[in-house]
Amino acid sequence: MKSLLLACCLFLTMFAGPMRAQAAPADAALARAVNAFVDGWHDDAAHARMRYFDKMAPDAIFIGTDRSELWRRDAFLAWGRKYFEGRSKAWEYHATRRKVYASNDGKTVWFDELLDNDKGAHFMASGVLVRTADGFLVEHYQLSVAVPNEVEPQVIDLARAAEAKGASKVDAGH
Repeated sequence: MKSLLLACCLFLTMFAGPMRAQAAPADAALARAVNAFVDGWHDDAAHARMRYFDKMAPDAIFIGTDRSELWRRDAFLAWGRKYFEGRSKAWEYHATRRKVYASNDGKTVWFDELLDNDKGAHFMASGVLVRTADGFLVEHYQLSVAVPNEVEPQVIDLARAAEAKGASKVDAGH
């Protein structure tokens, strides 16, 4: 039994390394293409263009700032439709910094970004894109509010109080 376990460990050590995606900064051309895509995706939301959702893979995940916001694309679309249809604006974020990384084959791209919204608030996000024959699609996106460490205890207290009142229901369409 020990020799079988040892053989399995050796096999995994030899072959798992080459199979995993390597985190490498994207080359300049790829970074420009990713920046244009993600900036356009944010702009689609800022101008309430429904194609915002078309830029997400069918099985995409969107994690918003509220604890309940763990969405599959179609559930996110159903929820978000009210913010897009018949409006000129949904939500607005502008990247102030973005770092882009890519797998060795360039088919998977991930990024992290600092964002500001139109109300002057600060956010952080990360995303994963997949490159298709038609361009990029968002596979995963997670948005969070950037909270200074000095006020984190007060924010946690406010969040607990809101959750105690039932303000945030978990499992919003995942």
